[in-house]
Amino acid sequence: MTDDPPAAANDDALQARIAELRLEHEDMDAAIRALENEIQPDQLRIARLKRRKLALRDQIVVLENQQTPDIIA
Repeated sequence: MTDDPPAAANDDALQARIAELRLEHEDMDAAIRALENEIQPDQLRIARLKRRKLALRDQIVVLENQQTPDIIA
């Protein structure tokens, strides 16, 4: 048996996933900047990367909201 309650293990998994998504988000940002600095940037590719970057941000927000308990005011 483990000493960690299931909620703590789930919290650790959420933290790990959020960190992974943030890293991917930063990588996507670097890729977009690199493409924008080319002599003739591929606008379609940049647009696709930006959409993917926004989707990653949305996933991060959803996971962060799962970590925060609902507070009834």
